Amino acid sequence: MRNGRYEFTVWAPFPDSVALKIVSPYEKIIPMERDSRGYWKTVIEDALQHITYYYRLDDEKDRPDPASHYQPKGVHGPSQVIDHTFIWEDEHWKGIDMAAMIIYEIHVGTFTPDGTFAAIIPRLDDLKAVGINALEIMPVAQFPGDRNWGYDGVHPYAVQNSYGGPEGFKRLVNECHKKGISVVLDVVYNHVGPEGNYLGDFGPYFTDKYKTPWGNAINFDDKYSHEVRNFFIENAIHWFMYYHVDALRLDAIHAIFDMGSKHFLCELSERVEEFSQKKGRKFYLIAESDLNDSRVVIPRQYGGHGIDGVWCDDFHHSLHTLLTGENRGYYLDFGRIAHMVKSLKEGFVYSGEYSQFREKYYGNSSKDIPAKQMIVFSQNHDQTGNRMLGERLSALVSFEAMKLAAGAVLLSPYIPLLFMGEEYGEDAPFLYFVSHCDPALIEAVRQGRKREFSEFKWQGEPPDPQNRETFLKSKIDWQKRNEGNHKILLTFYKHLITLRKITPALSTLDKESLHADSLEKEKAVLVRRWKASNHVFLIFNFNRADVKITPPISEERWRKELDSSEKTWNGPGSLLKYELTPGDETIMRGQSFVLYIRKCI
Repeated sequence: MRNGRYEFTVWAPFPDSVALKIVSPYEKIIPMERDSRGYWKTVIEDALQHITYYYRLDDEKDRPDPASHYQPKGVHGPSQVIDHTFIWEDEHWKGIDMAAMIIYEIHVGTFTPDGTFAAIIPRLDDLKAVGINALEIMPVAQFPGDRNWGYDGVHPYAVQNSYGGPEGFKRLVNECHKKGISVVLDVVYNHVGPEGNYLGDFGPYFTDKYKTPWGNAINFDDKYSHEVRNFFIENAIHWFMYYHVDALRLDAIHAIFDMGSKHFLCELSERVEEFSQKKGRKFYLIAESDLNDSRVVIPRQYGGHGIDGVWCDDFHHSLHTLLTGENRGYYLDFGRIAHMVKSLKEGFVYSGEYSQFREKYYGNSSKDIPAKQMIVFSQNHDQTGNRMLGERLSALVSFEAMKLAAGAVLLSPYIPLLFMGEEYGEDAPFLYFVSHCDPALIEAVRQGRKREFSEFKWQGEPPDPQNRETFLKSKIDWQKRNEGNHKILLTFYKHLITLRKITPALSTLDKESLHADSLEKEKAVLVRRWKASNHVFLIFNFNRADVKITPPISEERWRKELDSSEKTWNGPGSLLKYELTPGDETIMRGQSFVLYIRKCI
């Protein structure tokens, strides 16, 4: 749109005719002209703002714009033209270096009672006070109804209407940047949701060459794939350009199938790098992958995809099994102290070893992946919400174990991610919820969830995803942070994050400056980290009982900096000395950790 002149373009290589159908503020059907690549175009002069429209295909089907920027009446309604003019106040913003990020993942609909972008803004100061400097937002692309995790989106370019639409999202990003908080947006390039998915009416967006859990795969390497690839690559640029998003988290890239000479992810990272150079600052791509494949982050010149970061599920699984004792589903492959130690040292635990759960040899080595490219967590939307009852860690383990989990994540050599409410021990579940309108689809979702849970052998009936109560139960209670153990845990997280930021050995993300040992019998992990003359020594006791440990240190004078069992943190009381010297026998409280810093002589 420019000076009242609107140009409409849509890729539809198969229909014999395409017309622009204006719905409001007046009704009109305007024929469009096709070019050699299958793009149909038309121009409207002196157009009014807020035009809503469909594309009419072959004089019979009225469909929303596949690249719609706004769907005010939902996924089935007409698309609306958006004027992206906005008074941004972040002209000097350069973003947060990914290695320095403390990421906080939220779901817009359940983070506040109102469930809108606007309602998040008043909480930004509280998040910043904890030490959060990067807000990761679950998908906001238009999905069916008014409640959904966001992975059923069908309009990749449109901002969810029930959250506040394009204007609301821009205001949130603008306020984040004013407060020094980066914004990471979750995007889905591996599938499109079932309800309101009209892409197939326009062209070959999907291929039956591959199957995904959601049906046919997106067409990244079959006939006509060039335009499909461009559709999703331009989507990434769209979020960076129009919404000033700082990073994108790419959902489940293992379901992006591409056997072409240049993988889609490689082309995507190349284009984002070009955009970054043009804008004079770095825009990031972070991947979620179930492959344990280091090629995801290996630079393109060395045969990798060049993605900036990757989630490390193995860290979570190692930590979760030690804390909870769970051993079903994919947790079958974990549960030993050695798994936690390998993840601390390398990242991936399975780097070519045999996986009982997968019944095959799995993964490759992440030893050479820089620590600053791996994101770790004790909770996130997947690991919580994909439990049958959506239990958070606070519902599964003791208060002492929750502090231990916080220490393991925040004192690791990797980028930490917290899930909304984790910092104060939120105990409301995070359940799976939808608001579809097709009864057959609703029932299919219900049955699909039951099948997913079967491998974990959880007992009982899962909450109904379609029931509004399931959604309402998942809303967090922000006021809990001001009372009892919730308040103590919040202060504990603040203190941990502060220590991480001000202690060079902790703030430097470097696998080379780390040594870790496992004490399998005691169920303890010993970690040494250093930066120049700054050295720290950590003991993590995953045993529920107190254990005796003689730390393998040779230097004198280690000062205790933080002990999670102290009464200050509502623990049972520490049995450790304030100063640690070689040969000292220590008694670690059950499910506790301690941080020592070497004193300079």
